[in-house]
Amino acid sequence: MKLRSFLSVLFVGVSFFCFAQEDVERPAPPSGNALIGDYYGEDVSESSVSNSISVEKLESKLKTDNKIENISVKGEVTGVCPKRGCWVSVKTNDGASFFVKMKDYAFFVPTALKGKNVVLEGNAERKVTSVEELKHYAKDAKKTKAEIDAIKAPKEEIRFMASGIKVVN
Repeated sequence: MKLRSFLSVLFVGVSFFCFAQEDVERPAPPSGNALIGDYYGEDVSESSVSNSISVEKLESKLKTDNKIENISVKGEVTGVCPKRGCWVSVKTNDGASFFVKMKDYAFFVPTALKGKNVVLEGNAERKVTSVEELKHYAKDAKKTKAEIDAIKAPKEEIRFMASGIKVVN
């Protein structure tokens, strides 16, 4: 009898413990309209905005140097991570794009940033991205299974680690 009572109390206690956990919210990009002057991460100074270089100049500098630190680059955002706003892509001159991550995942950007001109402040490098990583980013971007399966080779590309992003005209 005592064993049965003990097991009943134990069962009820375990049940409460299992079902008492809070629902975990799915992460989502922050809300906002990404208006001119808005910034994400560290504020990008006006001198950085006025001294920023074009994507074309960045590409040309990275042909001679593999990594450039503390640089400001102006470009148009072509994509934002729809899951959390944890990465963006910026249009290059050949119509492709380069990948921008946020330093230490310290900040995220709203999806409204897509199509806006921004100044990125941070470090740029030319890097080879593995097939696994390319597939991961394709899943984040909600690409189709066929598009993801079509990724078969690593890709050499520009990678930018942003400490701040500011919306400009």
